[in-house]
Amino acid sequence: MQYNPGWNNSSVNLLHVRAVGPSDTLHYIWSSIGAPAVLLVATESRSSALRINWTQLLSPAPAGAIWIDPPSSVVYSTAVVFTKVFEYSEAERLEELFYPTYDLSDFSWDGINHTLNHTALTAEFTGIPAADPSGSFSNGSLAFRVTAYEASGRDRPLPSLLHTANSSKVEFVLAGVAPRGNSSRFALEVATVEEIGVAQKLRSARSIDDEYTPTIFEMLSLVAESQNDSSTLSFLQWKATAYGSQTPRREDGIQCRSHGLQAANWTLPVSSIVHAYFGEGVGSTYTISAINISFGGEDGKVYQEKRYLSWSALLGFGQPPKDTFSPLVISIMAVALGTPMALLLVGSCVVLFAQRKRYSEYEPIN
Repeated sequence: MQYNPGWNNSSVNLLHVRAVGPSDTLHYIWSSIGAPAVLLVATESRSSALRINWTQLLSPAPAGAIWIDPPSSVVYSTAVVFTKVFEYSEAERLEELFYPTYDLSDFSWDGINHTLNHTALTAEFTGIPAADPSGSFSNGSLAFRVTAYEASGRDRPLPSLLHTANSSKVEFVLAGVAPRGNSSRFALEVATVEEIGVAQKLRSARSIDDEYTPTIFEMLSLVAESQNDSSTLSFLQWKATAYGSQTPRREDGIQCRSHGLQAANWTLPVSSIVHAYFGEGVGSTYTISAINISFGGEDGKVYQEKRYLSWSALLGFGQPPKDTFSPLVISIMAVALGTPMALLLVGSCVVLFAQRKRYSEYEPIN
């Protein structure tokens, strides 16, 4: 993990996470320059390196300021951008009342150098609006917590996402932010950037097993698929829940919904590391898709009471991890289904044997 490589100023944030495999390298470049975003770049070289022209990156025309050396080693690249936070509440006649949008490219972000943990492989981007007329952020903040992984495993805190070494986690947190309505709910807009020939698809998978995330039976994945061979190139994966506590429990769950994946060439902020890497072709050579993820129950009171919201998602390369039944659940299912079957078979055998024995005691009349 490298913080602002080649730059000795903490007024901006760029975190480079580099994972080296037997014959390839995965690059994650997180930044709060412009809107918070992450670049995901896969290369087929163990020695590929991130290069940054800082003067150009911080200029009004950042195109070409970020690249991977050697460029020929890059086999796939994409980006995820967290663009806006919406706050809304239901008015009369079931209409939704929207308050002024929080544009994350207009936020002021703290330096992450004091939150960077090279042992736990974590960092936190914390920000507040540059202008806050309503005073909602006077005692609160918005944050994106980033975690990298060295091996496969499962997170302990809910929602206990299953991860691999090819993935990282991002946690969206609203803490102490005063709502502007009596029943406010929030929604996060997430945009993705893909090359031509790669399509984003939203998948929903349901399971009867909620062992690791109690009462939650749905997993959602936003996957990038190659239109040539239908292979999955990258993913953003999350459980259909958020939580209203720093130490989440089942009762702290907040309803999470996904609204309409669609083309969104208008929604990407001009100033971001996405333009620095992909250049001016964003929106033409590259396509942008966006999805809104909303948080809150039917009345929005969970956040009103605790003023804390946490939503976690996994992102990475290749196929998203798939949960399977644990040995404990398999054993329970085997006992639950096997015991009645065994009793039925034994009972049938006893009845048949008893009938044969009963009729064998009689002699034919004729």
